[in-house]
Amino acid sequence: MPVWDDLVGQERVQTQLAAAARDADALVTAVADGTAPPAASKMTHAWLFTGPPGSGRSTAARAFAAALQCTSPDRALGGEPGCGFCDGCHTTVIGTHADVEIVRTDLLSIGVKETRDLVRRAQLSPAVGRWQVIVLEDADRLTEGAGNVLLKAVEEPAPRTVWLLCAPSLEDVLPTIRSRCRHLTLRTPPVEAVADVLVRRDGIEPEVAAVAARATQGHIGRARRLATDPAARARRTAVLRLPLRVDDVGGCLKAAQELVDAAAEDAKQVAEEVDTKETEELRAALGAGAGAGSRMPRGTAGVMKELEDRQKRRRTRTQRDSLDLALTDLTGFYRDVLALQLGSSVAISNEEIRPDLDRIARASGPERTLRRIEAIIACRDALDRNVAPLLAVEAMTMSLRSG
Repeated sequence: MPVWDDLVGQERVQTQLAAAARDADALVTAVADGTAPPAASKMTHAWLFTGPPGSGRSTAARAFAAALQCTSPDRALGGEPGCGFCDGCHTTVIGTHADVEIVRTDLLSIGVKETRDLVRRAQLSPAVGRWQVIVLEDADRLTEGAGNVLLKAVEEPAPRTVWLLCAPSLEDVLPTIRSRCRHLTLRTPPVEAVADVLVRRDGIEPEVAAVAARATQGHIGRARRLATDPAARARRTAVLRLPLRVDDVGGCLKAAQELVDAAAEDAKQVAEEVDTKETEELRAALGAGAGAGSRMPRGTAGVMKELEDRQKRRRTRTQRDSLDLALTDLTGFYRDVLALQLGSSVAISNEEIRPDLDRIARASGPERTLRRIEAIIACRDALDRNVAPLLAVEAMTMSLRSG
């Protein structure tokens, strides 16, 4: 299966990337032969992939990285790069290619230290492939200092290094960096295309796939999780009941507390799965004895404290992401309400709870629905500014009540 098959509903972007991968081959061949590189090449050293959540930014970047490393014999006969079967494609897709570094973070930001390590890596020549490829999936999480470090590497790239940056929008990346990148914009995939992928690739029943794709409005990752994870469906159902529980102040406060507690529980589950393993591995590497109560060697307290701080930041990120997902579902609820109030012909995302949507739509007007959507957006902004989650969500639920 070609690596491009993972790109859902992005035909224009696929065409551009495939053309660039072909030109990349021509550039490498020209350098090896000592001839002049082709004019007007579609290949460049830095790319910026932007698009809404679920559009497949990182998928497009990884597919392009695989196409750049493709070693299929068919290439010599004019075959398309990115066959998906050769060693170069396979190892890139699964993340083990020696010349492809895929960077994703589970923390709130990417700092200067991590970025400097990437820049040093980018200066190396390819070990086995044609290009040294750095895929930065969360370029929007670079701190200002980290962005300035990256800028130098993008301004003066190594001859055989390609940077692939991913971010939700151009505004999430420093102007000095985005001005030096070739920009590709991805769109939200059509609901029908996402449902088709879930059926073909994941073996999900067509009815379940259609509901999941419609509920997530084309977000591929969330649709797959919703279709395969009963716990995710239960959490979403609980979130969609929230608008029916904010008739009084007590209901608002209780709903807010439950929403925050559910996000904290998600963070706790992730921590239990990952933190213990990380801690034990570090203790073993530092020479500590077996068991949590064994004495640590001298001089290792700082290293352990650094790990604890990192784990704490990850729990904060996980809780924030869980809350953000809930707020996205809540926005979808009121979007459906607004569509019903305005008599719009757009498809309803949450058709399975149509009676609840009709009830809310009849009980208020479009102006109140818009104010409620604005309250959800204000809550997301408050969380981004590190407002205490419970305070932010309580303010939102009170605004949902008043409209």
